Parts: sequence; structure tokens; C-alpha cells
Amino acid sequence: MTVTGLRLDAIARYPVKSLAGEPLDSAVLTALGVPGDRIVHVRGREGVRTARKYHRLLGLQGTLDAHGVARIDGHPWHAPAALALVRAAAGDDAWLEAYDGPERFDVLPLLVATDGAIAAFGRDARRLRPNLVIGGVDGLDEFSWAGAELHIGDAVIGLDSRRGRCPMTTVDPDTLERDPEVLRDIGRRFGGRLALNAAVVRAGRIAVGDPVRLVVPAR
Repeated sequence: MTVTGLRLDAIARYPVKSLAGEPLDSAVLTALGVPGDRIVHVRGREGVRTARKYHRLLGLQGTLDAHGVARIDGHPWHAPAALALVRAAAGDDAWLEAYDGPERFDVLPLLVATDGAIAAFGRDARRLRPNLVIGGVDGLDEFSWAGAELHIGDAVIGLDSRRGRCPMTTVDPDTLERDPEVLRDIGRRFGGRLALNAAVVRAGRIAVGDPVRLVVPAR
């Protein structure tokens, strides 16, 4: 079965893991998803530090400059000013490391959300941290998409499974206020899962506004 009439509403990348990301107009997807995504991470003695515990990391802006260098609130990630900002959010013993292997992703290289599920969620889509947002989707149709493919521009994306959500969803992306009820609500209404883990089946260029075809295998 093929579903048409869908579109690509948004593309985002997160150059520094657990920091706020940046919107893109287009991207050339590779086997590792959106180039420049999560290429730097915050570490402590116990391992990677994320906004699950250090929620103020979400108040810092991660971007990628024209040379492919990750920046934190405008500072190169390896600059003392960037480290000072990160330590204010994640502890005085935190440090930053480049992180370019596939293990940098929590599950798979892409997270795909849909406008229908975001509307049902009823909160800012940034809480879900998707790489791609698909528009024109009716309600919670994404719940049945696992195993299907999205054909966008030159790329093909395989949809694997629904994403289990974590405490990062409880943080307001603008005020950084935490509301535990958000995660409880996701559990009650969506079984604890929103958006889809995904991988790149065929690399290629995609752009906001591209038509999207959903190809569902025969059951």
C-alpha cells in the first residue's frame, strides 16, 4: 500500500547531544542520518551526560558553522567559553568530546514525528526532538507505520519502531521549567511512545516542502 498527499514539514539536527537543535531547509541524508547531528557530546566521569538529568543543557543552542564545526551559543565547541556554559548546566567536572560513530544515537540515526501525533500531544514539538516532521498525517496514524518506508526527495527512510519517551519531554524548551505530568500523560495516552525510530535505507537529498510517499509492506 502507498499513501500519498504527505509532505516534509521540518528538518532539524542537534550538533551537540542534549542541547537545543537547529532547523534546516534541506539536508543530504547519509547512513548516519542528518550530517552534523550529535557530533559532540557532554561527558562526566560516569559517561555521557544528557538533559535527562542535566535539563539545563536544553537551554544552550547547538549549531553547525560553515566549516562543519559544532558551536554552543555561538562559540566553537572546543573553546573555553563553550565549556564554561556547559559546566554551568552540567557540573564543574563536565567536559566535551567529539563523537562521530553510530553509537552516538540513542536508538537509530533518525527520529521521525508526524503533525497528527504532535497535535494530539498538544505541546511544543521541540519536546520530542525529531529530526523530521511529516505533515498531512491524520491523527495517530504513525502508530501503524513501523516497518514502512518514507520516500522523500532522493532518500528512502525505513521506519523501525515507536520511540519510548524520557524525562527530556518534561522540560519547556523556552523556560526550562519541568512538568513531570508531561511524561505521565505520554504514558497514559500514547503508551509511553511518540515518534518513530528510523534509519536511512537510501541516501539522498531532502528539503522542506518535499512530497512524501509512505510505502507500507503487505501484511
